[in-house]
Amino acid sequence: MAKLLMAAYSAACYLCFLGAFLYAVGFVGSLAVPKAIDTGAGGPMATSVLIDVLLLGAFAVQHSVMARPAFKRWWTRIVPAPVERSTYVLLASLILSLLFWQWRPLPSKIWNLANSAAGDVLWVGFFTGWGMVLLSTFLINHFELFGLSQAFNHLAGKASPTPTFRTPLFYRWVRHPIYLGFLLAFWSAPVMTQGHLLFAVATTGYILIGIWLEERDLVTQFGDRYRRYVTEVGMLAPRPRRSSSATLPSPPRRKADA
Repeated sequence: MAKLLMAAYSAACYLCFLGAFLYAVGFVGSLAVPKAIDTGAGGPMATSVLIDVLLLGAFAVQHSVMARPAFKRWWTRIVPAPVERSTYVLLASLILSLLFWQWRPLPSKIWNLANSAAGDVLWVGFFTGWGMVLLSTFLINHFELFGLSQAFNHLAGKASPTPTFRTPLFYRWVRHPIYLGFLLAFWSAPVMTQGHLLFAVATTGYILIGIWLEERDLVTQFGDRYRRYVTEVGMLAPRPRRSSSATLPSPPRRKADA
């Protein structure tokens, strides 16, 4: 019964993630959601900036601290290991939902390219970015990344597989296509407001810090094999590659998704 409950809990956490992910697309793009990045009640600029920065900081701290191996070793003394990842995903989804709810818009425009060819190009970049994020999770192991595999393997009495090196599709060209997809989605804004710019700058800074932390974990886990991969494949942009047998590891059980 305990195994079944853990599997059901993991499935519920995944549904929370899925809802948060889909809402994030609408929130950032101001598409078909009741509260988007540029809508809702505003307020004094200083107060709005402070609230938005605190919301972004809460997500960054949770997302990074809970992803670290040392924290997970402590955390799994409290939370059963088969649902550790699902709990991480649930908390991240709840903090994202809080951010969507409490975000304060800063509507002054930095640029407005709506209804122009340049704006159309930015919309292509926006949807390409989100598509890259989603596809990249499936290129590694989507259901492990979001906790379902761990709980359902436990239910079936099977051990989770050991992470291995591989370079599917995007990972042959950049080490972090998930993060690259987020950057494309966040910066490809036909209408860039002060609030959207704050969001894009803050998340870019977080992504760069997250990559640094994640790669430290990957080097610890895979040693020279990952160091060689770093020398041959660009972090967020493709670069000329030398012939190598190095391949990308599945994400360490965190996510380091930052």
